Amino acid sequence: MDRRQFLSSSGAVAALSLTPSALRAAAPAGDAAINALFEAIFQEGLDDSPESVTQLGLDTGKRAAAKGQLGDRSLAARAADLARTKQAIARIEAIDTTTLSETAKLNREVVLYSLNSSVVGPDTFGIGSTIRPYRIFQQGGAYFSVPDFLNSAHTIRTTADAEAYCARLSAFATALDQDSAVQKEEAARGFVAPDFSLDLTIGQLKALRGKPAAASAMVNSLLTRAKAAGLAGDWSAKAAAIVESQVYPALDRQIALVQALPRRKEAGLWALPNGDAIYAEALKAATTTDFTPDEVHKIGKEQVASLSAELDAILKAQGLTKGSVGARLTALNDMPSQLYADTAEGRADLLAGLNVGVAAMQKRLGEAFLNPPSEPLDIRAVPVEIQDGASNGYYRRASLDGTRPAIYFINLKSVGDWPKYTLPSLSYHEGVPGHHLQLSIVQKLDSPLLRRLSGFSAYSEGWALYAEQVAEELGGYANAIERAGYLQSFLFRAARLVADTGIHAKRWTREQATDYFVETVGFARPRSLREIERYCTQAGQACSYKLGHISWLRARDNAKRILGDKFDLKQFHEVLRDGAVPLTILERLVEARAKAQLG
Repeated sequence: MDRRQFLSSSGAVAALSLTPSALRAAAPAGDAAINALFEAIFQEGLDDSPESVTQLGLDTGKRAAAKGQLGDRSLAARAADLARTKQAIARIEAIDTTTLSETAKLNREVVLYSLNSSVVGPDTFGIGSTIRPYRIFQQGGAYFSVPDFLNSAHTIRTTADAEAYCARLSAFATALDQDSAVQKEEAARGFVAPDFSLDLTIGQLKALRGKPAAASAMVNSLLTRAKAAGLAGDWSAKAAAIVESQVYPALDRQIALVQALPRRKEAGLWALPNGDAIYAEALKAATTTDFTPDEVHKIGKEQVASLSAELDAILKAQGLTKGSVGARLTALNDMPSQLYADTAEGRADLLAGLNVGVAAMQKRLGEAFLNPPSEPLDIRAVPVEIQDGASNGYYRRASLDGTRPAIYFINLKSVGDWPKYTLPSLSYHEGVPGHHLQLSIVQKLDSPLLRRLSGFSAYSEGWALYAEQVAEELGGYANAIERAGYLQSFLFRAARLVADTGIHAKRWTREQATDYFVETVGFARPRSLREIERYCTQAGQACSYKLGHISWLRARDNAKRILGDKFDLKQFHEVLRDGAVPLTILERLVEARAKAQLG
């Protein structure tokens, strides 16, 4: 799909041969075989990923031992995973597609797309992935993910759960050393994060290491939850001994390694060996398109111009007439009426407001969705230990068994980053009708887990951005200022297209990209800087949002064109029940559904 076809509302979309009635037809014999293969591949993956077992709520019964383990992060494990994935691809490709139903053909196509995409980084470039080419950086590495995982995903209800937590603390030390070994090997080949990323990483490593073991967040998490569960025993002493004797020495070794890594100021992938090729593949993986960096850059500039003009009119109507759109948004950000207090109470008030907003939108979902899910959503601040390098907001799906709810995290390092008028669109993105609604639907699908859990950033992030628009259609923005926040959210994602390609293909510096964000989007500089630093180390992913949003709108407009007066928004949204797919497949599915409705 080229840029012209992508943006054109009149571009023809190849129709998928399935129809909703075909999806309900009796399954051919081959379906059982491929579903069994999908299940086998999924279980093989779980064998090597205890964290995934816990995230999905499957660490019981025959997989109970996984609760006391962490995955192997060594180079040997990466090689074994690559070999297993290639073998899985070959096994799926060997199945005769003429024996499959249309549903199974779709599942096969989507799973193969996902698996083939996942092998490019390790197989072609010798790195974990093209989007995340560094083992250790400000948002990557066991030091960043494991403490948060232990606190938010590892449930503690029994003595065995607490023992498993301690076992994982011990395994955390091993994971840190494995990361250090991999980073050392990759550094020798030129794969090291930029200097500012290493500085942030060192700061976070030292923060994790900084307190006495008994006062560390890792120990307190176990102590607090064990007490709440009424578990006997001195869990604080046991965990502290592990942290002191195993985790802290491993952190010391990793701090020394990161401090000794070679330094480079260049922010973009272009500076890496085969950097241009890596970025092209990162864009492809993140957006499920074949756009070139130049095409993405141009789309972004066009979208920025259009959205800026719309915001200009709203801001002028509010009496904000001087300066660029970004400058006027910056002025709006600083108005006392838009700010929560920079105190613990202010942060609590902010979180309470988010809960109220999500609850209010939940009541309106029936206007745009058939049988919308109502699963609980926990809204939390990003843990203080990782907030310096963490994203501004993100979502973590619930366990499959429902024992652990989904979590919507917001980074509250600075409440000044969150003027009140910007928060509704964030909640609609991360909560409902965004990620929480979409993934709650996916969790309940009657399809192979390997297919159900296949993720495509352009689909899910595009949906979440589209959901902000659905929220507007449902009356989710109370006034013109909140609507300005919604449009700023779109402007933010459009500017990402420009900045991400600017950094990785046009050799922008981190400072240049940050200046562009402040001037264009109107975010506070600290927030803008955190965003840019993420794009520098996770290439292409930021482009998935707006390109995905454009694709969702194209699909809806095409369905309206086909159905005319018969178009039903609730029926259009039923495509969510086909699960996540690459963007081109999404448009095929929507067109097929629309044509089937015509009869």
